[in-house]
Amino acid sequence: GWAGFDFAGAFGKPVKVVNDALMQAIGSYEGGRMLFLGLGTGLGAAMIADNVAQPMELAHLPYKKGKSFEDYVGERGLEKRGKKKWRKYVFDVVDRLRAAMQPDYVVIGGGNVDKLDELPADSRRGDNTRAFEGGFRLWRDKALIV
Repeated sequence: GWAGFDFAGAFGKPVKVVNDALMQAIGSYEGGRMLFLGLGTGLGAAMIADNVAQPMELAHLPYKKGKSFEDYVGERGLEKRGKKKWRKYVFDVVDRLRAAMQPDYVVIGGGNVDKLDELPADSRRGDNTRAFEGGFRLWRDKALIV
């Protein structure tokens, strides 16, 4: 794997490596405590609290019938259960993670967010293009701790 690989040494330039969920979270961040949830192939997650950004591995937490959150709200869950049930599970998972993480607001992004006609309370729709802004902020925003 790439763990421990010296990218900066190999490229002769400074390097920062983050996952796609954290990149979009950084681009979507507006201060305070934000939970980002990315609905796509799986369930991406990141938390930013007072400019401290942390990727989260919430997708594989146990949920129902021995399955994980990702099994219900990822692409497989959508295909298996259909859009109506999938939406119900998305709302439930967002509510549970909001209760556990205590964010000021939730941003829901990823490729499947457009399959939600409505959003859970106190959340807003993310935009995948915010990942580009996240990349710029990763280097530009000196107050951001990753």
